[in-house]
Amino acid sequence: MTGIKDVAREVEMSTATVSRALRGLPGVSDETRSRVMETARRLGYVPSPSAAGLASGQTRTVAVIVPWVTRWFFAAVVQGAEEVLRERGYDLLLYNLAGDESARHRVFETSLLTKRVDAVLVLSLKPSLDELARLQKLGRPVTIVGADVPGWATVRIDDEQAARCAVRHLAGLGHRRIAYVGGATEGVLDFTAPAARLAGFRSALAEAGLPHDPTLEADGEFSVAGGSRAAQALLDREDRPTAIFAASDEMAIGVLRTARELGVGVPEDLSVIGIDDHEMAEIFDLTTVAQPVHEQGRVAAQQVLTALEGEHWVPEQVVLPTRLVVRRTTAPPAGSAGR
Repeated sequence: MTGIKDVAREVEMSTATVSRALRGLPGVSDETRSRVMETARRLGYVPSPSAAGLASGQTRTVAVIVPWVTRWFFAAVVQGAEEVLRERGYDLLLYNLAGDESARHRVFETSLLTKRVDAVLVLSLKPSLDELARLQKLGRPVTIVGADVPGWATVRIDDEQAARCAVRHLAGLGHRRIAYVGGATEGVLDFTAPAARLAGFRSALAEAGLPHDPTLEADGEFSVAGGSRAAQALLDREDRPTAIFAASDEMAIGVLRTARELGVGVPEDLSVIGIDDHEMAEIFDLTTVAQPVHEQGRVAAQQVLTALEGEHWVPEQVVLPTRLVVRRTTAPPAGSAGR
């Protein structure tokens, strides 16, 4: 069996240098690392995870705590993180909460993470003070994706600003009766995006001088089916809105489905806009506020790797930009001067 000494002999380097190159540690040039990795592959060298862990005190594993791994947003973030971790020789250990509060308790409040991982990524959850204390006690780098937690490394978008951008687009087209399809602002998993996007919707209405009508706000459960049900209630009204802002593309797609079933023309009778730029958004020609979902995972993974490989790491709060993508589901309201 090929050992690390065989690789070192082949590249004419010390075993210490080869070890650092294979483990992705600093102090090794990109050219040297590439040469060592290529030689190791050619010779069929496979490092022993247990031996590497004993030598370095690391498991080469990063935990990712995910509310729902089957949902598009979370899956895309995980994919981005996994790409970066794999490139650097780290494995990903997934904790799927599946919306279950008891699963969250088991992950945060027990010793599941102790000695099993080198770092932790938390997706779209705002940990409680007790959970933050437990993460602090863990003594490992932590990055939180999708929530603003002062003093901790975070990667997110400005959800409130993204919502304001969507409503400004509709108001700029001349819409004055704009409905909102969002999600519960309180719940066991404590997501921050629903409340922030609702706040952005309301503040943009005020900015445009439009009245706030609570009856035009519906819970779409951040799903296609939920968006469809919410649209049914909104479009069954005699004074139905001329535009709907859905706080996610999946809910917006549900709105489009119901509009089609009811014979409501989009955008002739109803404009629809979402947030995300979901992989299906272009197929539905959906106007949306795009967020860099995949990139959030990559940046979060890079943050914890920097912490693991650097001596003086300062947690960063990274806010990634969003952008308006105008397609064919938005237009001026029927009868307006813009039509």
